[in-house]
Amino acid sequence: MEEQDIPIDINSGKLLEWLTNRRHCNKDWQTNILTIREKINTAIQDMPVHEEIAKLLSGTHINFFHCKKIVEILKETEADTKNLFGRYGSQRMKDWQEIVKLYEKDNLYLAEASQMLIRNINFEVPGFKKQIQKLEQMQNELEKKEVDYKKSENLAHSEFNMICKQLGISGNQIKKELVERVKELPDIYQSVAKKTKSIGNVVEFYNAFVEYTLGRSHNGGCVPIVNYVIEKGNTTTYEWTYGEAPLSIVESPLDISLDDDERQFDDTQIDFGDNSVEGVNISGLDLNDTIDFGDVSLEEGEIDWGDVNIDQIVEGEIDYNISLESGIVVEADGNDGGVATGKEALTILDNPSTRNDFIDQLFELEAFLKLRLYEFKGDNSKNLLSMSQMQEASSILQLATLDSTQNMLDNVQIILSEILDSRVQHLHNIKHSPRYVDALTATLKQKLALVEKMKSLQTVTREKRDVTRKQVLEIQPVLKLVIQRTRELQNEIEKDISKKYKNRIVHLTGGVNTL
Repeated sequence: MEEQDIPIDINSGKLLEWLTNRRHCNKDWQTNILTIREKINTAIQDMPVHEEIAKLLSGTHINFFHCKKIVEILKETEADTKNLFGRYGSQRMKDWQEIVKLYEKDNLYLAEASQMLIRNINFEVPGFKKQIQKLEQMQNELEKKEVDYKKSENLAHSEFNMICKQLGISGNQIKKELVERVKELPDIYQSVAKKTKSIGNVVEFYNAFVEYTLGRSHNGGCVPIVNYVIEKGNTTTYEWTYGEAPLSIVESPLDISLDDDERQFDDTQIDFGDNSVEGVNISGLDLNDTIDFGDVSLEEGEIDWGDVNIDQIVEGEIDYNISLESGIVVEADGNDGGVATGKEALTILDNPSTRNDFIDQLFELEAFLKLRLYEFKGDNSKNLLSMSQMQEASSILQLATLDSTQNMLDNVQIILSEILDSRVQHLHNIKHSPRYVDALTATLKQKLALVEKMKSLQTVTREKRDVTRKQVLEIQPVLKLVIQRTRELQNEIEKDISKKYKNRIVHLTGGVNTL
């Protein structure tokens, strides 16, 4: 094989070093190139309008090979300035011809072109690719965020609907609808009281067991309020306390302001934290706790004496028959009772204190029955009441079986589940605590505000994603053009070096083809 047929392989990254080692270019070429760049910047300001020139000047920095093409174009555009001796009178042509000559001196153009090639391969093209990759990654992250915001929106909306459904409201005028639902409480409590009558045998069974095991009976029974509801129903607390029905009942009106009762989507509302509203357990408002209103003291000026004409009160006409035990004035017409006000006007199942006692006593019955079932299912020798002991017990204890005890437990648990239903708990707390209403309303409005906030974030995220996509679409053509110009520059360099070595084939390895 002849030497001319052997290709010359040059590593692109070491091209400039290869040229200086073989004395094709001087090491101080950069100092001389500054003059040329200044002349190019000056000459480029005065260019004819030409499509080819516009293409040459786009994409990458202008180099020697561009200058030669510009001269060829100017030979056409400046042809009318050519004189008899073949020289051009156009200053444009003179400027660019001078630039080409300066480039050819000491092969400055080859050193500069090599540096441009290396910069494009190592920095320009990877930089554009990295920028596109970063934008695409950002675009993916924005898409994920948008999906997450949508999920949060759906979750908040479903939670709002779930709470409203649980409360039986539409959620348009939250406070007003909640206050209207409070009117259902009397019917609910009436249903509970009616079902309580079915556990009279449970109370009898429990009292008999306690009396037999302790040898004495409790005054009023072990579960007095449950026993009272069975016998009297859901009467007023007044009647439960004093043993007589009141002549009249004056129940306090609901102290709930409806001024701010409208849907608000302000995301600056109070943050109540992760308050679950499965039975809406709002900060400090546990549905299983009773709202304590403190001891009510009657200060001077708080008693409403009605329309009393002092002039009509004559000495000797005042009835001083006052019961010191109950504080009830016995009316002159002989009817027992008085006026039930405040908490005494509430029914037993509506009054927070008696209601809690009623629930506690139901739990007491439940625990007792569960223990009896455990004994029935366990070892009879370890039962609290063995067969020999049962001979002396009352008939209700002797006749108790596993099935009858289980049936009694089921009845107790039905009553517990109804009075402890989350909706009933809500309505009870709404009636007896304005703060609870405000907190519950704020929680619902917070859900709505979260829905709107998530919608807004989706819109913003979508806009950012569109901007990012647009930037990617703008950079991709630029990257394509830079790669194209780099490939052209590499081909020009390979041809130029090939001419210096008797047209041997030159390959720049690791160049633009690897991009």
